[in-house]
Amino acid sequence: MPMPPAPHESRLSLSDVCRALVQSGEIDQAEAEKVLSANLGAESRERHPLEVVALAELTSQQSGQVLDTERLTRWLAEWAGQPYYHIDPLKIDTPAIARVMSYAFAQRHHILAVEIGQQEVVIASAEPFRHDWMANLRQVLRKDIRRVVANPEDIRRFTVEFYQLASSVHKAGGNQGSGPGHTQNFEQLLDLGTGENPDANDQHVVRIVDWLLQYAFEQRASDIHIEPRRGVTQVRFRIDGVLHPVYEFPEQVGVAVTSRLKILGRLNVAEKRRPQDGRIKTRKPDGREVELRLATMPTAFGEKMVLRIFDPEVLLKSFTQLGFSKEDQAVWTDITGRPHGIVLVTGPTGSGKTTTLYSTLKQLASSENNICTIEDPIEMVEPAFNQMQVQTSIDLTFASGVRALMRQDPDIIMIGEIRDLETAEMAVQAALTGHLVLSTLHTNDAPSAITRLMELGIPPYLIRATVLGIMAQRLARTLCPGCKEPAEVDEQAWHSLVRPWKAPPPKQIFQPVGCLDCRNTGYLGRAGVYEILKLSDNLTRRITEKCELEELRVQAYKEGMKSLRLSGAQKVAVGDTTIEEILRVTPESQR
Repeated sequence: MPMPPAPHESRLSLSDVCRALVQSGEIDQAEAEKVLSANLGAESRERHPLEVVALAELTSQQSGQVLDTERLTRWLAEWAGQPYYHIDPLKIDTPAIARVMSYAFAQRHHILAVEIGQQEVVIASAEPFRHDWMANLRQVLRKDIRRVVANPEDIRRFTVEFYQLASSVHKAGGNQGSGPGHTQNFEQLLDLGTGENPDANDQHVVRIVDWLLQYAFEQRASDIHIEPRRGVTQVRFRIDGVLHPVYEFPEQVGVAVTSRLKILGRLNVAEKRRPQDGRIKTRKPDGREVELRLATMPTAFGEKMVLRIFDPEVLLKSFTQLGFSKEDQAVWTDITGRPHGIVLVTGPTGSGKTTTLYSTLKQLASSENNICTIEDPIEMVEPAFNQMQVQTSIDLTFASGVRALMRQDPDIIMIGEIRDLETAEMAVQAALTGHLVLSTLHTNDAPSAITRLMELGIPPYLIRATVLGIMAQRLARTLCPGCKEPAEVDEQAWHSLVRPWKAPPPKQIFQPVGCLDCRNTGYLGRAGVYEILKLSDNLTRRITEKCELEELRVQAYKEGMKSLRLSGAQKVAVGDTTIEEILRVTPESQR
């Protein structure tokens, strides 16, 4: 149906929008009159017409979809003949866009700069028929202006956020000079008599830190990296396992932000020469508590900080939500349901081992069980467990911690990581004396954990007597359910994934597309891919001084162990992820 004529050089009114929606066939006249009659108050006049229509929750007669603000914005862009633009804060150069125009000018005309090029500036607006500001801005910028249409809610929100952040950074930075010796920078220049450095408790620094944490929660970040570079401090978020640049602070503002976080984490602010660890407990805007673990490290350009975000909801996740298949869940529940023995989870850093252990312990926790943990550091505080933290400064190591836990009448012991022979020996001792021991190791796959224990110095007969099972895992990004699309199977890629099992390719797989929910990546969240080795009598007999890793692996496959890649292939076949993602995160299957 043809779009209605544009209103002449005016700000959109509710009647303009309703009339145009009727003429374009999106709603009927009765619905338009209902919206108009219900919104005559002063409050509705302050809202953008699209927001007022969205509140009515009407259904499009063209597409059958609910007309929310986002769909109405796309319709408005089509009506105006201008491109639709989704504002992604991670892709906005906030300091640069704040310099394009003043906050007052942006607020007055309801516009926001979103991209700045050499020859043109992209300006987002929800008033596509207003042009009165364009001549002034073009004359000031001496660049072409390209108009785009964006969600009025996003424009209002991000205009305030971006300008407030830019203002806080500017005011916190003050004079851009570096004060003498303000950071442990190996390239430090001594500038005498230059401006003062911002204080960690300065209101602008406090506001920047609050924004940073809230923004990370909104973007589903698992880690915040604050990294000093030459002259600037770079902030990056890790989202679904991938790092994204977020912001660049002036050098001294970055130092003040790091100091503020160190104060919140009760670290020694003056100590910048050695690594430190701490934690912050904070609250999300919706009221839920979140734990953050801080870790600092001295680098060539100053002190680097990483904040790992632990969402307590992880502990409430079922095995199915973590990514276990029914078969995996049955095997894992059987292994961890034994009264005594050692259960190991293996994989590289960031593969979700700790999350799996916490979720498993949470499932095992009951009023009849005494669960004790020794960790370095305590990742998430859980009232159902008795948690102890390694403190090397007072000789409280994993081994001495397990020795202390053994005297606490435990039923289940969780050791954060087996790193050395002494800790491994204590884990074996605990298992032999009737305790269930859960721990982690750094190996590529499950069978390698047995040879790793032997390399540490544990005799094969003790491994045979204590180890119940081993699980290797990786985290793979899952396809966004809102936008994934069927795709043809690349048979060559499929065969490289399932080699050497020669499993037939599925009839259909899915590919990433990208939408607002997944920030146009095509992926939303991550799930575990698992390789579970349950030690049978046959396998146990093969654990000898002369046993070969390959021999153990082949026997495990014969007894039904699925490799990480084969486990991942099952997730591809049911449409949870892609072949490329499984190939990226899993090691090549050995046989």
